[in-house]
Amino acid sequence: MNEQILTRVPGALACFTFTREGQRLDSVSSDPGRLDEHTLDFLGHVCVADQAIANMEARGWEGISDITGFYPIEGFVFVGTNLSVVARDYRAFVLENEHADYEAAHRVLSEWGE
Repeated sequence: MNEQILTRVPGALACFTFTREGQRLDSVSSDPGRLDEHTLDFLGHVCVADQAIANMEARGWEGISDITGFYPIEGFVFVGTNLSVVARDYRAFVLENEHADYEAAHRVLSEWGE
């Protein structure tokens, strides 16, 4: 993984891949003092946990309603005060909210899997 992937997404500070268990596999950060390997490893675990909860909620919603199409969750965004994470398929971007382009991040993540 190289830093060029960060230039494809406005506001991207880091990009990383992680295992099904959440362990960081590879990463690139434009600000390693702020988003180091340990922080990205932690965020990988957060992504796995959030995806599991979102899938549980989607299955529950489909089970009690006549509406389908929520499950399985393909990707998601969680927004913090200053930073957000856009995740899909064991890959994620960390974005600075002020300059974030969530749609571009989703697009790059979906293309990355092809």
